[in-house]
Amino acid sequence: MIFADRRDAGQALAQALAHSDRFDPVVLALPRGGVPVAAEVARALSAPLDVFLVRKLGVPGHEELAFGAIAEGGVRVLNDAIVRVAGLTRAEIERVAIDESRELERRAHAYRGDREPLELEGREIVLVDDGLATGATMRAAVRALRVLEPGRVVVAVPVASDEACELLSSEADEVVCVSTPRPFRGVGAWYADFPQTSDEEVTSLLAAHRAPRGGTTSLSSGYRRSP
Repeated sequence: MIFADRRDAGQALAQALAHSDRFDPVVLALPRGGVPVAAEVARALSAPLDVFLVRKLGVPGHEELAFGAIAEGGVRVLNDAIVRVAGLTRAEIERVAIDESRELERRAHAYRGDREPLELEGREIVLVDDGLATGATMRAAVRALRVLEPGRVVVAVPVASDEACELLSSEADEVVCVSTPRPFRGVGAWYADFPQTSDEEVTSLLAAHRAPRGGTTSLSSGYRRSP
């Protein structure tokens, strides 16, 4: 299956998600490419839309190897095994975390302005991206999201590799992949039109789909800091 664009992919994903009952869901997108996809899902589910900002923490000098992740609200998850093998000191961990925290804050302000993130505690979360190649970023997002104590986490993507879907099946409560082509060849190969998503498009879609029901509040109390 080749999608015309991210909007087309989002509509296909919304249909796949509609086959199961969803209880008062919140749709979260991994920016930037996941936002146009998630906007279609949010529209179909009559759910509020927000971004979930997460940054992998890379081993200094080998940044492709993640030793953990940070997310909004002060959430931090660490892979203790990689921390030990890499011989990372507390100071090195803090230095990387501080650098990535600055980028998180920049993106949060760029996308939301002064608005607070949505309340997530106890809610069913539909976590969306435009596709999964390795699934590493999505796995980091799910692990960070668990710290915030949602009721249920559903990973939802239009296209993914078999390996990524298998990886996420052990992390999320449910994984919905519309298409798992073989050979995979990368996410962009399955879109006829796959341009970069701009910050302006992200902010516009968030504003349009923030709380369509009118009764969904935006409370930072849904975010809890990890110990």
